[in-house]
Amino acid sequence: MEAFVQPLRGLAEYEEIRSRIGRNPGLVQIAGCVESQKAHLICGLSGLFPCRLILAQDEQRAKELYEDYRFYDKKVFYYPAKDLLFFQADIHGNLLIKQRMQVVRALLEEESVTVVTSVDGCMDYLMPLGQIKENLVCLNSESTIDLEELSKKLVWLGYERVPQVERSGQFAVRGGILDVYSLTEENPWRIEMWGDEVDSIRSFDVYSQRSIENLETITIYPAAERLGEEGMVSFADYFPVEKTLLILDEPNRMLEKGQEVEDEFRQSQKNRLEKGNRPLADNLLFEISKLCGKLNRYHGAALCMMEPAKKFWKVQERFELTVKSVSSYNNSFELLVKDLRQWKKSGYRVALLSGSRTRAKRLAQDLMNEGLSSFYSEDYSRPIQPGEIMVVYGHAHRGFEYPLIKFVLITESDIFGKEQKKRKKKKQYSGQKIQDFAELTVGDYVVHENHGLGIYRGIEKVEVDKVVKDYIKIEYRDGSNLYILATQLDALQKYAGQEAKTPRLNKLGTQEWNRTKTRVKGAVKDIARDLVKLYATRQEKEGFVYGTDTVWQKEFEEMFPYEETEDQIQAIEDTKRDMESTKIMDRLICGDVGYGKTEIALRAAFKAIQEGKQVVYLVPTTILAQQHYNTFVQRMKEFPVRVELLCRFRTPAEQRKTLEGLKKGWVDVVIGTHRVLSKDVEYKDLGLLIIDEEQRFGVTHKEKIKKLKNNVDVLTLTATPIPRTLHMSLIGIRDMSVLEEPPMDRMPIQTYVMEYDEETVREAVQRELKRGGQVYYVYNRVNDIAEVASRLSQLLPDVQVGFAHGQMSERELEKVMYEFINGELDVLVSTTIIETGLDISNVNTMIIHDSDRYGLSQLYQLRGRIGRSNRTAYAFLMYRKNSILKETAEKRLSAIREFTDLGSGFKIAMRDLELRGAGNLLGAQQHGHMQAVGYDLYCKMLNEAVKEAKGITVMEDFETTIDLSMDAFIPNSYIANEFQKLDIYKRIAGIENQEEYEDMLEELLDRFGEPPKAVMNLLAIATLKAAAHRAYLREIKQRGAQVKLTLHEEAKIDAAGIPILLKEYGRRLQFRAEEKPYFLFDLNGEGILGVQNLVERLEQLAKDFAAQERQKG
Repeated sequence: MEAFVQPLRGLAEYEEIRSRIGRNPGLVQIAGCVESQKAHLICGLSGLFPCRLILAQDEQRAKELYEDYRFYDKKVFYYPAKDLLFFQADIHGNLLIKQRMQVVRALLEEESVTVVTSVDGCMDYLMPLGQIKENLVCLNSESTIDLEELSKKLVWLGYERVPQVERSGQFAVRGGILDVYSLTEENPWRIEMWGDEVDSIRSFDVYSQRSIENLETITIYPAAERLGEEGMVSFADYFPVEKTLLILDEPNRMLEKGQEVEDEFRQSQKNRLEKGNRPLADNLLFEISKLCGKLNRYHGAALCMMEPAKKFWKVQERFELTVKSVSSYNNSFELLVKDLRQWKKSGYRVALLSGSRTRAKRLAQDLMNEGLSSFYSEDYSRPIQPGEIMVVYGHAHRGFEYPLIKFVLITESDIFGKEQKKRKKKKQYSGQKIQDFAELTVGDYVVHENHGLGIYRGIEKVEVDKVVKDYIKIEYRDGSNLYILATQLDALQKYAGQEAKTPRLNKLGTQEWNRTKTRVKGAVKDIARDLVKLYATRQEKEGFVYGTDTVWQKEFEEMFPYEETEDQIQAIEDTKRDMESTKIMDRLICGDVGYGKTEIALRAAFKAIQEGKQVVYLVPTTILAQQHYNTFVQRMKEFPVRVELLCRFRTPAEQRKTLEGLKKGWVDVVIGTHRVLSKDVEYKDLGLLIIDEEQRFGVTHKEKIKKLKNNVDVLTLTATPIPRTLHMSLIGIRDMSVLEEPPMDRMPIQTYVMEYDEETVREAVQRELKRGGQVYYVYNRVNDIAEVASRLSQLLPDVQVGFAHGQMSERELEKVMYEFINGELDVLVSTTIIETGLDISNVNTMIIHDSDRYGLSQLYQLRGRIGRSNRTAYAFLMYRKNSILKETAEKRLSAIREFTDLGSGFKIAMRDLELRGAGNLLGAQQHGHMQAVGYDLYCKMLNEAVKEAKGITVMEDFETTIDLSMDAFIPNSYIANEFQKLDIYKRIAGIENQEEYEDMLEELLDRFGEPPKAVMNLLAIATLKAAAHRAYLREIKQRGAQVKLTLHEEAKIDAAGIPILLKEYGRRLQFRAEEKPYFLFDLNGEGILGVQNLVERLEQLAKDFAAQERQKG
């Protein structure tokens, strides 16, 4: 960082400040400091001591300092303050503890550390660092441990014991394998034991549960902070006085803020006592006066703009620097050049910071063209010479100038206004998410493809002829039971219908299930035909071919303030490829709310505009139109693009002007509600139609859209996650892109679950308003929602409260929402209507009333409405006082608290969301059919129907059953947990080839250790079953030493090969050509291997037949 530190040495006061701080404990006050310059000065002083503690007044300022300082030193940590008031909740997410533990780990393991925190980050009591160190669990490949003792220790450290580790703060023990997910790590660890010795330690991927790499040693840090014990200290005590440089940012502001935190805490204690609630413990808060006394003992600097530090601070000496903020250029490159010329003449050293390397290089080039000696450099140690302009890649909030030493630093935000943010990529492992067997529990409804709808009653071990196997028991109507082998699990699916209705069970041995299936098949055929027809007509026509990306396009994309996710990049590339080809684009983009669908649309729109085409962006509501309009204007402001809005918010005169502009080709993009579909809207040259939330348009609108889109490229965006299985069925009909990866800088949400308590509501609202935000209060009963809103107004007299629900007229609703978006209301009490679509980044606290009454995916959708900026967001899930939670509600609430990681939309969406997605995509009448046969089977049927409609012949699917006399099951000693066992059964049943067999075996070894014989048999049977199915065998059944292999009546195998096969096997093999042809095979003690070899030979006959058919064709 020599380039930036070197000019400081020219400051007369700089060396003196350094020697003063280094020599005596106590504070040196430095006045005259401005915003980002503080980080620059701290960097200049940082070499004095190995540890640096930087304190700011609040979370926002601390984060700004942290980001500014990161430019000079990448190894800086941010330590969040803990919420003393809300940490009393029954359960809370471990997001804050996770960030705090990472700092503790750095303090224990690193020699040199810089930590930025706010003053309240030092105002709670913690266990001393030495004590934490004593309690760490360190393991290596030589360790010997007692698993029982270690489990107790982990619980004491705050870890939760679970059957399978899915998120940080958990551990699981299976036989001699311990999985633990430490808060400080990106991936969990798997420790495999041999007796009581550690055999190996590996990290593994939490989605696929498969190992990633071997490790030599690991250290497990606590997963919780212990409170209320003896000898507790403050966070400042973690920094040794003699090794630490303390920096106070605006000490007077800090003092005021500390006083506020203390008052709030005392007030809350008082209110709780008055209401007879359990008061907050006294030993939670470290008082500000005590903290000041402690901080005065450090070697430190107090940085402030002007005023002298108050009496609490012991200031040894005062210095004054002359520093100025750089004035903003508001996008004027001429003004910048003019200033730079002036500075160059005066012999200034200039550093220009740009948020992207490409833009930095371009900026240096542009300045060269203006005759200025500028250069781009990645070498931060090269000093800048007087009169030079160095352009580097980096970030700071605001620029600053030292007139006396002639050094100036300018940031991109000074030149172009609003700052740009790039976030680093998080590496994703290629491990596939487990296709879960949707948590099947005893009592759930299941669908068996051949027998229909029944109730799952669990796994039972059944012994037949001294052979033990696991059977799955399903109960049908009138109490009849069906037992199916666990290896046949793939014919079974969980029934996913609407939650409210209880479905009618089928009766075994009757025709009713087949009738249902036939009815649905007919309906599915119709859809498939329509879909394929629609697709074919679009394929025949040719669309406009766009050119490849221009320089402008690249520049436009560079200005996207965030890092694109992998899925987003893929979707953007696919969209462009469609536009550059001859076919007419019809692409569907599905992704969770806030996953960057709009950006894909923006880029496609920009591409179309450059070729002189017009773009229509169709949205379902006026408010969304306004939001997208703002986004488009903001993103396109650098370019000669005219964006207009057509909706009720515009006066008739403005609308007329827009219509004329569209007709004459002056308007490039029009964004609007169904108003853009009216007859009076004419386009000069329409090239691209973008439809947002397609499922929210009615049939009549859709007809109008169809007319519009005859030969226009179409991009459709939807937030309803489309399930994988349906996605597969539709893949040939529509091009789809699915966004599953969350954007990088969305902050996870700190969630609390607690009894309803007015005090907490008051504190939560006030705290959010203090930081300039707004609050959602979700209350889902329309009849008394107005009362709830007025009760809140009484509780918080100076807060503006509004309410909204779905029974208001559209106008009223729009008015309230508009007021809320524009910040006229502070709190919006609303029903769950907010779960769709609105994106307000200023709302970062949500309180959900009676949260135990919501479904899981609904809670998740609601909670996704907050946390859309870089502030920490809070969600309070409240349930009624003194009510006993139903068990399911309790599980639901604790699950949502844990799913704080983003992108869990797909984990949680499970079946209820999937159903909605499917229903919308296919229209309402399909919903009933899906209801009748269950979701998975419906998708399977649809897939077959589509293939048929496309002219691909599909043989009627048949089932292959295998019944051999050998133990084939998963013993409890190997996998005890019922969910995991079912999941593994389901996946073993799905094995189709040798590669999948080996993959499964490797996973079992990795996750559960050496598989016993019964499990190996299970795997062998699964592989045999797949091969038998390919060889058109319906059944393989063993009776004593003989095996009967029954062929399908229409088996497509080379019949000429059968006599050769019989001759080869001699008397061991017989063939009976009856109505259902079959082979009889003598085992001769060969066991399953003999059967496998025979099935392989039959499979070869099937392949020969297929080859002959191809030659004929």
